Amino acid sequence: MDYETLRYERTDHVVTLTYDRPDQHNAVNRQMNAELHDAWQRFRDDEDSFVLVITGAGEQAFCAGWDLQDAAELTQVGDFDAFRVSLYNEAGACGYTRKADIFKPVIAAVNGYAFAAGLETALLADVRIAAENAEFGALERRWNIVGGDGMTVRLPLVVGFARAMELVITGRRIGAEEALRIGLVNEIVPRGQALTRARELAREIAALPQGAIRSDKESIMRGIGHTLEERLRIEAEMTISMFMRRDSHTLGAAAFKAGNLTPQWPHHGL
Repeated sequence: MDYETLRYERTDHVVTLTYDRPDQHNAVNRQMNAELHDAWQRFRDDEDSFVLVITGAGEQAFCAGWDLQDAAELTQVGDFDAFRVSLYNEAGACGYTRKADIFKPVIAAVNGYAFAAGLETALLADVRIAAENAEFGALERRWNIVGGDGMTVRLPLVVGFARAMELVITGRRIGAEEALRIGLVNEIVPRGQALTRARELAREIAALPQGAIRSDKESIMRGIGHTLEERLRIEAEMTISMFMRRDSHTLGAAAFKAGNLTPQWPHHGL
């Protein structure tokens, strides 16, 4: 697929996916949504892509949410049964947001507005780097729109029940400092430096052996909602991957025994 609303760039093992509608504050319309579905699966399935960085074009907005001018055209549901089926089957209305099948690391470089579906997009990441001018909020409250791309699911997992309830109910917008304080972002950098820092971190992660990273991320994601014993069993099951990799864990153990702190991984630890 050729992208008109996105930029997809891979350097070595790091992919940068840029939401590229700066005149619309990188809001997601139907065309971008279709392109996002393709781009995320492209990253998922590319054996040479290890880490994804998501960001928005320009310094004013990461993603301002759903393009309401485009959404205003969707005035009729039409065949309700077909609509209901599509809700269950599609990957998301504002991106690849209803799937949980990507176990590679994802970093968000948040520059400017991350509102509504833009906040939901940031929540797709494992690590969020915010520029000092970043702002977050469930601003769809004012337009009577529900969180349909993971807001009510991922936000409580990231910031906790009480903070999530406040943000979702009030629609209050918060700045980078408060976002850092409540655990919504991991790090704040000067304006204009979020993408640079995110790429730097992505390169560091891409240099690590990838097998254990993906197994541990999958264990965390699959364990959400299970009992403690069930989660421990899932974690134990994931250790099977150690014995099935082309680069066995024994390579790392042998390197440690030999005092080699930089073992060579012929297959990137996979």
